[in-house]
Amino acid sequence: MGAGDRWDGRPVVVAGAAVAGAAAARALLRRGAVVTVVDRRTSAGLEELAAEGATVVVADAPPAGLFDGVRDLVVSPGFAPHHPLVTAALAAGLEVYSEPELAWRLRGPQAPPWLAVTGTNGKTTTVTMLAAILRAAGLRSAAVGNIGTPLVDLPAAGEDGYDVLAVELSSQQLHWSRRLAPPVGVILNLAPDHLEWHGDFDAYVTAKTAIWRAGAVVGNLDDPLVAKLLPAGGTGFTLRRPRPGEFGVADGVLVDAVGEQPVSLVDAAAIRPAGEHNVANALAAAALARWYGVPAGAVAAGLAGYQPEPHRNAPVATIDQVTWVDDSKATNPHAARASLSAYPRVVWVAGGQLKGVDVSDLVRQVAGRLAGVVLLGVDRDRFAEALARHAPRVPVVEVASTDDGAMGEVVRAAAALAAPGDTVLLAPAAASRDMFSGYAARGEAFAAAVRARGAGR
Repeated sequence: MGAGDRWDGRPVVVAGAAVAGAAAARALLRRGAVVTVVDRRTSAGLEELAAEGATVVVADAPPAGLFDGVRDLVVSPGFAPHHPLVTAALAAGLEVYSEPELAWRLRGPQAPPWLAVTGTNGKTTTVTMLAAILRAAGLRSAAVGNIGTPLVDLPAAGEDGYDVLAVELSSQQLHWSRRLAPPVGVILNLAPDHLEWHGDFDAYVTAKTAIWRAGAVVGNLDDPLVAKLLPAGGTGFTLRRPRPGEFGVADGVLVDAVGEQPVSLVDAAAIRPAGEHNVANALAAAALARWYGVPAGAVAAGLAGYQPEPHRNAPVATIDQVTWVDDSKATNPHAARASLSAYPRVVWVAGGQLKGVDVSDLVRQVAGRLAGVVLLGVDRDRFAEALARHAPRVPVVEVASTDDGAMGEVVRAAAALAAPGDTVLLAPAAASRDMFSGYAARGEAFAAAVRARGAGR
């Protein structure tokens, strides 16, 4: 199916009634499809979809007859390949795909191009940097996709639309893609994450590389796995001095060395948030923008004026010569390692849901930086075990509380461990939904507790 295919009267099942599922259902209803939405619990959103014309089904497993006459199942990111609804649909011969894939199939001939970004960490920072660069070049653009705005909700290019889009794509979205083929895509880095969803690391990597399905290829040369996967003719970026055909850093300046003559872009010191991993993100954004034809001056202006997204290595306060930093978005060990590496001596606040990954290598690599550790969340025992093996002399405090006062306990414990000059860093290396509605709520709770402590000094 493509933009010219008929949706009118076509039966489609949509799995999930949250943001992505609701957006997909509404997009299909607008095109005349016969939509059935399946979710495991009733909700106001499900009732709204029913009022708009969808048939709603509340069930964990597919009821008899659900897939009769149906060829398409559009799944939300929470539906893993082993979910009963998915396995039943595949057994019945349905095509299963994601909301971004649906958006790709709905695109008209004048649709704006997608400059696509994936990776284990840094996706949102990179797409928002890219959107800032594109806007600095005078282009109508936005950072969309996994970052928030569903792709099916975007207007087409034209009077009220966009010229070009910076598109964040997750491994789950890419796993359920089939024809989605951005004209250019970057893989920022690859490390174990979401293994409980994908089953193993190989499946996770395979999903990520779908971003390179049919377009120009950009990848991180400093990441051994990405560098190994990068095909001949792809464009690499690196924190070292670039060779011809690469993006890199020379004498403290980001450089485009793809053309005949190297082009200086912007001082590395101007990149925010701070840290080498964010310089790498800026290089990735610059590579995509330059591929699209953005002038070097707009790259510099976009990056110099970029406002970082919240909860990403964000300073909260300095109290008694101790700096408190919120990096709640560090939801896996790879992200936490990058954050921890930015500070020489850290009281580390960690814990939450590990999503099937091992934290031992992270603890071993950062042990020398740790002045103390405060643990919270459902998998804190796994952190404690790794710390006992690899950092036995580092003091560790476990906070067992899960109520609204838990982060206050965390901050008090961290303050007792910190000395003047230390950084207290919330970089949990784990997801947040065991205790919070998301990483943002976790970061806000941390920042509020820090500020309350400062107010009481």
